[in-house]
Amino acid sequence: MTDIYSADRSFYGKLRRRLARLIYTCPARFEALPRPLLTVSFDDAPTSAAQAGAAILEKYGARGTFFISAGLCGSDSHLGAYTTEAEIRALHAAGHEIACHTFSHLDCGRATAAEITQNLDLNAEAFRRMGLPQARTFAYPYGDVSPQAKSVLGPRFAASRALHHGLITPGSDLNQTPAVGIEGADGEQTATDWLIRAEDETAWLVLYTHDVRDAPSAWGCTPEALERLIVRALDMGFEIVTFAEGSRLASGQALQKTKAA
Repeated sequence: MTDIYSADRSFYGKLRRRLARLIYTCPARFEALPRPLLTVSFDDAPTSAAQAGAAILEKYGARGTFFISAGLCGSDSHLGAYTTEAEIRALHAAGHEIACHTFSHLDCGRATAAEITQNLDLNAEAFRRMGLPQARTFAYPYGDVSPQAKSVLGPRFAASRALHHGLITPGSDLNQTPAVGIEGADGEQTATDWLIRAEDETAWLVLYTHDVRDAPSAWGCTPEALERLIVRALDMGFEIVTFAEGSRLASGQALQKTKAA
């Protein structure tokens, strides 16, 4: 079973993350949105997310983004079993986005630029072996960011997702976008509060979770909570997009919805 790991919470770690917000930025260039956008993403992609999470999105004609660390495939953890390569290929075939989360779930805040590059290359090669397209977007494992990480990730990905709360609006840094977790006892309520804010501002909201099961970990949610959030978002007029679709729009390009195979 994979050990539970915590990112650097020291004063230096907090200072590094604040500094990272100021440099190697890529401002979002989209103009006023006709309707708010929602992205539902799954970090580490446990099998429960690939099965229950994907099924709920598909039930409502939507697709999500699965941030994959290919080196974890098939192993067990506190989040439950991780997705297998067959499950990842099935997600892609169904129209979901398969995105990068490093190969080994590397803490990019503490790693060197060379270590990050090597880990990204390993994940890219694993994706090629699975017959997947090159990943267009990224999520920082543990949400930990550093200037050296952004310098490596910026040229490789259209957008990279962090974990600080917020909405993506014109000028937001696409190399370190905010996101809101559906996790913990108050996860559903927190996500609902941010849906209301995104509706009020006609902004892009990214939600994330990990496992999706009846008795989730502290970093996951129940299938019922996820479905209630999706139904509420649709009732509020949100358009549900993958992280790649949203980043394409935020880069000033026309939105091109991914078609399910």
